[in-house]
Amino acid sequence: MFTGVIEEVGEITTLIQEDGNLRLTVAASFSKELKVDESISHNGVCLTVVKAHDGNYDVVCVDETLKRSNLGKLKRGDTVNLERSLKIGDRLDGHFVQGHVDETATCNSIFNNKGSWIFGFDYDKASKNIVVEKGSVCLNGVSLTVVHCGKGFFSVAIIPYTFEHTTFKSLKLGDAANIEFDIIGKYVAKMMEERS
Repeated sequence: MFTGVIEEVGEITTLIQEDGNLRLTVAASFSKELKVDESISHNGVCLTVVKAHDGNYDVVCVDETLKRSNLGKLKRGDTVNLERSLKIGDRLDGHFVQGHVDETATCNSIFNNKGSWIFGFDYDKASKNIVVEKGSVCLNGVSLTVVHCGKGFFSVAIIPYTFEHTTFKSLKLGDAANIEFDIIGKYVAKMMEERS
């Protein structure tokens, strides 16, 4: 379980294809504190540490993860938003995030709003997931509030701190971002589907 509040931005130092899986080596300042089996969110995807070494650590992405997320598009030197799992008793500054990415959204607009930014995204119109104005959405691991939304699109506002301390500063038009829809919305959508 995560909060969507990014701890730091890590750098991909190595990518190794292992059959249908992809092993990523990530450089992060907290690497020396990690142990095997810990869960870390990478651009919103919960992955398990399989090795920790020399200021880096390794995680493995399976085929399902690569299909649903933007992690398969990473290259050496790319950056990812990182968050270690929530500790019981910590403040919950974002919202409940599972690290289970539903799909990717495409960045369709970036608007500089006098010191903040409005980012627009398109996602699959056939998706049964719900986005509501002023509700929560997790994009590349970042807990955000929806500004506007409609069938298959939404926008979010990014404050300067978030822009500077996440990968939003390098996000470009046409880039894919991982979406985890709000867990409460997913349960409501499922119940409504079963009723009809």
